[in-house]
Amino acid sequence: MPCDRIWTNARLATMAGPGLGVVERGTIACRDGRIVYAGPTDGAPAFEAREIIDCEGRWITPGLIDCHTHLVYAGTRAHEFELRLQGASYEEIARAGGGIISTMTATRAASEGELIAQSLPRLDALIAEGVTTAEIKSGYGFELDTELKMLRAARQLGRSRDVTVRTTFLGAHAIPPEYADNSDSYITFLCDDLMPRVVADGLADAVDAFCEGIGFTPSQVERVFTRAHDLGLPVKLHAEQLSNLHGAALAARHGAMSADHLEHLDDAGIAAMAAAGTVATLLPGAFYFTREVHLPPVAALRAAGVPIALATDCNPGTSPLTSPLLVMNMGATLFRLTVEECLLGVTRNAALALGLADEIGTIEPGKSCDLAIWNIEQPAELVYRMGLNPLHARVWRGK
Repeated sequence: MPCDRIWTNARLATMAGPGLGVVERGTIACRDGRIVYAGPTDGAPAFEAREIIDCEGRWITPGLIDCHTHLVYAGTRAHEFELRLQGASYEEIARAGGGIISTMTATRAASEGELIAQSLPRLDALIAEGVTTAEIKSGYGFELDTELKMLRAARQLGRSRDVTVRTTFLGAHAIPPEYADNSDSYITFLCDDLMPRVVADGLADAVDAFCEGIGFTPSQVERVFTRAHDLGLPVKLHAEQLSNLHGAALAARHGAMSADHLEHLDDAGIAAMAAAGTVATLLPGAFYFTREVHLPPVAALRAAGVPIALATDCNPGTSPLTSPLLVMNMGATLFRLTVEECLLGVTRNAALALGLADEIGTIEPGKSCDLAIWNIEQPAELVYRMGLNPLHARVWRGK
């Protein structure tokens, strides 16, 4: 059987189940960027390959997936970090003109080239830890030109590196100063002007919103989601981070790919997510950085069979984090996720959260050949270690 490349003498964590889908003596073969075989070396087809790579017993997982980032932005919010250390809350900083609005000001002022230049090091940090797919949101513009600029920059990042970038339109991230006293008018502008232009320019793969007391009400989010569906875009939601506005249940009613954060999620929201197949994306970086104490209901999500994903939530204000390896450690230590749940959270379930489960997230024939090859003795090391990157090699679309 002809193929382009073979990885042999490897231990595989395919994430295809049961468990981590472990194959102790495994081989992977790819052709035209797709996996054509993944399984035991014994009994593998007789391949004719241009290149054979001896992995010398190393572990191979699917390429990691960061399914929730705000990676494109300008400026820094280090000063707000200092304020939080002095006792100011996230809400207090936001209401005083800081938070998302301060990043809005810097991002509006930056050129597209400047945004790309500032964002590339963050993307490179993800890539260096085995990320082969990253989601990038807009949501620091709140006006047509800046939202389009952010999404164009995100698309360009994907062209500048060997990585898959999925873009999400997050116009409903915060209420901009121009609409401070009339958030409903901003939602009208978003639905009637912003979103149709984003779709017409082909710049978004999904639509997101921030359903929260300092963000948007459930009824406003419903308008955004209805318009997104009209325009043919799937949805996801920042929900139940600071309070319970029943956003997760709303997201589930709209068939959302994921509901994210979820510290204040209740049983009704969990049941709705389970019924809809909506992924719970947990963001331990934000939980840690804001010193949150209200844990997401992991045991109840687990019992209900809701898939759990993990992501960096890379953003300048509440999670300036670019390490999926540290995210897994945080998921285990802060949220008490198991090693298996952490690894599935940045592979198979992260792919589900992006609507890409047919393409990536597991090592199976027919899927994109996105791999991470690790210098480890057991998969648990990827969750256990802090501050050490054991990545040996990264493969994106077979290369």
